[in-house]
Amino acid sequence: MEAIISNISGLTAVAAALLIGLGACGTAIGFGILGGKFLESSARQPELATSLMIKMFIVAGLLDAIAMIGVGVAFWLITSNPILSTALELLKNAH
Repeated sequence: MEAIISNISGLTAVAAALLIGLGACGTAIGFGILGGKFLESSARQPELATSLMIKMFIVAGLLDAIAMIGVGVAFWLITSNPILSTALELLKNAH
């Protein structure tokens, strides 16, 4: 029984690390593409730089929100692990 609990806890930690890490990598790639396209369009049409910057900040906020949702889900998995509680209930009912 302890092996099952430790296995589920370890895999939950791996899942949380993947959620945070992949969310951060995706956000970094998105910010890089967003910044590059902003610089290209500002160089092409400098008179639109102000309106493009406003739109860039809105999209940057949405990009950052995706990473924060991943962090929130990872913390939820770590603190109140629904998989572990279900496994414990099944083990109690089996005995």
